Amino acid sequence: QVQLVESGGGLVQAGGSLRLSCADSGRHFNAYTMGWFRQTPGKEREFVAAISRSGDSTYYADSVKGRFTISRENAKNMVYLQMNSLKSGDTAVYYCAKDPRPAQAMSIFRDIRYWGQGTQVTVSS
Repeated sequence: QVQLVESGGGLVQAGGSLRLSCADSGRHFNAYTMGWFRQTPGKEREFVAAISRSGDSTYYADSVKGRFTISRENAKNMVYLQMNSLKSGDTAVYYCAKDPRPAQAMSIFRDIRYWGQGTQVTVSS
């Protein structure tokens, strides 16, 4: 059974930084695209970032480009999201995602294979 567990969320002031982590207990971690999505109450879950199986390619939503960085450590079955220059609009529950399809298309997937339970990020202005 695949389990994705996020950590690192919390309360931070605008302009600050947080680093989210996602641990994957499943097998063949390096065979999967990994990504991050976020959701606020009453809104659809939205794409934040994705990283290819090897980690060589990354993709970002325009709203976070230049501020967030996704990375992965295949040897540790971990994926990270470094979030800098945080804004109040970044407040959301952040979810780790795992899927066998290519990373460049993750932003349009409607049926992600695996999800984490989410971690709350709150940015105070």
